[in-house]
Amino acid sequence: MANFLRFERIRMAFEALRQVQAQTIPAQTVQAKTGQVKTMAADGVLSFGNDATAIAAARSGVALADRTHWDRIWVRDGDRLKFLHNQTTNDFRQLSPGQGCETVFVTATARTLDLASAYVLDDAVLLQVSPGQGEALMKFCDRYIFFDDTVKLALATETLACFTLIGPDSHRLIEQLTGKNLSTQLAYSHQVRLCAGIEVRIASGSDLALPGYNLFCEAESAAALWQVILDASLDKTVGPVGPVVAMGAIAWEQLRIQQGRPAVGQELTEDYNPLEAGLWQTISFDKGCYIGQETIARLNTYNGVKQRLFGLQLDGPAKPGSMLKAGEEKVGKITSVVETPDGVMALAYLRTKIGGEGLIVSVGEASDRLPRGCTGTAVPLAYVKHPT
Repeated sequence: MANFLRFERIRMAFEALRQVQAQTIPAQTVQAKTGQVKTMAADGVLSFGNDATAIAAARSGVALADRTHWDRIWVRDGDRLKFLHNQTTNDFRQLSPGQGCETVFVTATARTLDLASAYVLDDAVLLQVSPGQGEALMKFCDRYIFFDDTVKLALATETLACFTLIGPDSHRLIEQLTGKNLSTQLAYSHQVRLCAGIEVRIASGSDLALPGYNLFCEAESAAALWQVILDASLDKTVGPVGPVVAMGAIAWEQLRIQQGRPAVGQELTEDYNPLEAGLWQTISFDKGCYIGQETIARLNTYNGVKQRLFGLQLDGPAKPGSMLKAGEEKVGKITSVVETPDGVMALAYLRTKIGGEGLIVSVGEASDRLPRGCTGTAVPLAYVKHPT
């Protein structure tokens, strides 16, 4: 009965968050604000009717994105750091409480499963992973927990909320909310602070190549924290902080593609490895054995990366899965597409030997039913890093 009552309180807490967010959506953008928010509860609010403004704020001001629908996993007990060290690509043994990193879950043949943000606490590690991936990753990890390992995994998605501040003004906003300047804190470092009496774990980094912070709080405090953040921009005591702009899932997806952050089911699948996805910053090449390590080491040592993730600036419509050609030769495939005010932007894997930035490709085959003559130019991505 106690567990039932607790989860009922949590359900009501997330419902309260959606109701608060509904007040942010301009009435003219929906027919029934409350009804729309309820239908989007699983994935967050799709749009606050301000997508262009939210993206502009992320670049020059501060935007607030709801990421409560992303999955979170607690990794606990004595072997937690050793376990994650052996199961993912980054070096966990060098991390202390208050520190964190990005890391990738891969198969035994180094194919990507998911990109995770990891935060080391005194008695646990908190992982934030892609929406809908928590249970699958826990099942994957369970296969490698042996009888003498002291590791426990628990899904935290329903008990912890996460909001992300994105943009250069996020530093001043955090100072305004907490009274502390955290702008010099290392990426993925984190600490607990009070925001208007709400206990919040504040982690540096927006999970994009833009300044920002991830804010974690108990689900019961989510609605209150959301409102506190939106209201904070009215206080000018810590320099000129403009309005905090709520960002929906559609704007986040556009920004993700423009930045080049790979997503599960699109750029992160078992067709690709982390080196091809440009996730070099998530990989330790000298930490020793881990799942997929032999393949990744061989690819790095012998320059074996066959394809690389790039952006494509397109002059016409396209869709994920469209083949790319240079002349008559197939050279890659589109994985994500979004229409922006500056035109159509895509993410695509391109064969390494063909080239990269500046390469011009034609898009689609007859079966793709796309207009003839659509071309794209390969452009670099802020989030993705490829060796030169």
